[in-house]
Amino acid sequence: MEKKVPNPIDVHVGSRIRLRRMLVGMSQEKLGDMLGLTFQQVQKYEKGANRVGASRLYQISRILGVSVQFFFDDMPAADGQDEVSEGSTPPYVMDFVSSSEGLQLNRAFTRIDEPAVRKKLLELVKALSSSA
Repeated sequence: MEKKVPNPIDVHVGSRIRLRRMLVGMSQEKLGDMLGLTFQQVQKYEKGANRVGASRLYQISRILGVSVQFFFDDMPAADGQDEVSEGSTPPYVMDFVSSSEGLQLNRAFTRIDEPAVRKKLLELVKALSSSA
């Protein structure tokens, strides 16, 4: 029996669910409880293995505090080429903020109130990345 390949749209929507869930600091278990599902079902949604129906996606959007459109933002073009239009987020940015380290770095950086400290930190990161 052939392994079923998830639809790229389902994978994209699932990754956006995961991104938002992580940004608000919610576990799969908590989201599942709020939806009346198991965390395994949430996992399947996030991996694109199971499709998210319209009513369920609406529920998820309410729980995570975003519009339904959020889950479709930055969708790759139908021809498989990434569509990076003005105002959209390039794929490498989404990969970064979806990672555990990127999420932690983002949260910590946004808690720094002093603009001068943020600027110095950015300069440090740039210096470290060029020496690598």
